[in-house]
Amino acid sequence: MNLLLFIITLVIAFLAVRIGAIAFQLTGLEKSLAQFQSLSCFSGTGFTTKEAELITGNPQRRRIASALIILGNAGSVTLIATFANTLRPNIVLPQFKIPFLHLVFPSHFLPWINLVIVASSIFAIYKIFTHTKATKKITDALRRKIIKRDFIKPVTFEELLVSTSGYGVSSVEVKKDSPVLNKTLLKSDLKKHDISVLVIERGKEAIPNPPATTKILLDDKLVCFGRLENIRRELSLSA
Repeated sequence: MNLLLFIITLVIAFLAVRIGAIAFQLTGLEKSLAQFQSLSCFSGTGFTTKEAELITGNPQRRRIASALIILGNAGSVTLIATFANTLRPNIVLPQFKIPFLHLVFPSHFLPWINLVIVASSIFAIYKIFTHTKATKKITDALRRKIIKRDFIKPVTFEELLVSTSGYGVSSVEVKKDSPVLNKTLLKSDLKKHDISVLVIERGKEAIPNPPATTKILLDDKLVCFGRLENIRRELSLSA
């Protein structure tokens, strides 16, 4: 029973980290950063000062991080307790009631057999959750569930880099309700808010260092540098 509980808890832990990563991505974090932050929150290892603002400065991300921390603490206690009990003799194999089992496997061997089963289970679960095709199917299914149930409000905002002073590089997708749509960079007043547009990605074309007369069109991606708080506020992307 303890072994089964350990495996179930381990699967739930992997799922929780995966769901956390998807949720962070939906709030605008880059994929690898979202995965790292999810694992950091769940394991309780925390994240660097440079990246702290990405989580603490956003209400949705704070809620996700809080849930991961609570689940991580509960999961860690359960994993440790079930793992310790799993290594006790007469926990797993005798429950199968196989005749003469005690003659094949003496009781003092059972903890080692249990340990092998635990290690094999961890390896199998890890391979399932890191295998490209399996991970993609699991991720897509979880993403659809999260979006369908409206747990997280997706944003078209990606924070690529952040410094300790609150400045960073962000990629912002221009949608129909964007306040800068169909305006030139000059008339968008982004410069007044200390926001510089480094590149405009338009389809397969990239416009580096766009001039002030460049018009911002629907579905353009603006790679901006500036204070992240200003970018969120001025482009109506705050959660």
